[in-house]
Amino acid sequence: MNNNNFLSHIPAMAQELPFAITVCDTEATILYMNDQSISTFRKYGGADIIGTSLFEYHHGPSAVKLHELLDTHTKNAYTIEKNGIKKMIYQSPWFNEGKFAGLIELSLEIPMEMAHFVRG
Repeated sequence: MNNNNFLSHIPAMAQELPFAITVCDTEATILYMNDQSISTFRKYGGADIIGTSLFEYHHGPSAVKLHELLDTHTKNAYTIEKNGIKKMIYQSPWFNEGKFAGLIELSLEIPMEMAHFVRG
């Protein structure tokens, strides 16, 4: 699926959501970044990095993890804290007509302390 075809499947509302959405293909080429993702990655070039490889920005353990996710088509979720901001990162495979098409990453700012509920 080329970038233009992919973009036709993204709802317009995704562009302005208050969390970062970054999408790559099976080769780790960035296909899509919403406004928040572009802002988050401004120091790397913002929207200008669309079409480049995620491996240009992931090194060491994060590059190893990215290769693993691309090879195994599995999910990865974790929290990080940077510059006093805590985020949840959720990386998941996405599929096109049942075939692995790449990864989508959501990055959401979350409170330092967050309620957790167990529901039954």
